[in-house]
Amino acid sequence: MADRNFFGSTAAEREKVFIALYKKAFPAVAKYISKMGGSFDEAKDIFQDALVIYYEKTVSAAIELQTNEQAYLLGIAKHLWAKKFRENVLHTPLDAHLENIMDEEDVNLSPAMILHYLETAGQKCMEILKAFYYDNLPVNKITELFGYSGVRSATVQKYKCMEKVRETIKEKSLTYADFVE
Repeated sequence: MADRNFFGSTAAEREKVFIALYKKAFPAVAKYISKMGGSFDEAKDIFQDALVIYYEKTVSAAIELQTNEQAYLLGIAKHLWAKKFRENVLHTPLDAHLENIMDEEDVNLSPAMILHYLETAGQKCMEILKAFYYDNLPVNKITELFGYSGVRSATVQKYKCMEKVRETIKEKSLTYADFVE
């Protein structure tokens, strides 16, 4: 359990505790943030914020740990990451992004570029994606057309096709701007 003296009374003692906590807990936080799509710098920022919160709560005796410091810091980091993700992504609807982009007069999506990356998934994937997104066919109809054993198989195949396209775009480090003429 952490107490007020856990961090020591001198700056040098506090520094040693912070370094020890960094060595013990940061790798788990960095792994989690990376797994959730964050960068190393974001992991460092989140961990430092978690460390400050932990320190403040420990010094003010606002917590009584039921787990070890590493688990507590990871929990704070997960909470901070989720909060950051919600604030940055979930509160901005996709429609708002599209409206802002489409409001710009000189923005035209390049059909050739989009088609090129869709083609990288293969002919069968192109046909499935066309049936689903362009023709707006229900999944049960796609299941029949392509001879899948069930709706779940068709859904999984559509997902795999989309992942192929996403992976190609990710490999080439493309952004939305790359698809604008």
